[in-house]
Amino acid sequence: MSEAPYTVSNNEKEMQFEIKQDGFLAYLSYRYYKNDIAFMHTFVPKPLEGKGMAGALAVAAFAFAKSSGKLVMVYCPYVAAFLKRHPDYQSQVDKQYH
Repeated sequence: MSEAPYTVSNNEKEMQFEIKQDGFLAYLSYRYYKNDIAFMHTFVPKPLEGKGMAGALAVAAFAFAKSSGKLVMVYCPYVAAFLKRHPDYQSQVDKQYH
C-alpha cells in the first residue's frame, strides 16, 4: 500500500491513533466494545488534508486491530469509505456490526 510515510502513534489514554505534524494533530478515535474495537471518528486538520494522513491512520488502526486479535466495528464514515477502496481489509470487519 502506498500510504504516505507518517509516524502513527497509539495514544491509549485518549483512545486514538495520532499523527502530529507542523503543530497539528490528526487522529482516528476508537473504543472497545464487547470483543471488538470500534473505529469512531477520523479527523485531519484543514491544512493537512489531502496528504494521505487519514489513510495512514486507517492502515495503522487496522494493523493494531489485527495484532490485537480484534474484529473492527465501523462507525466512522471515512473508514467506511476506506474499506470500499481497500476491500482487502473487509476480512477484519465484524459483519454483525457493519
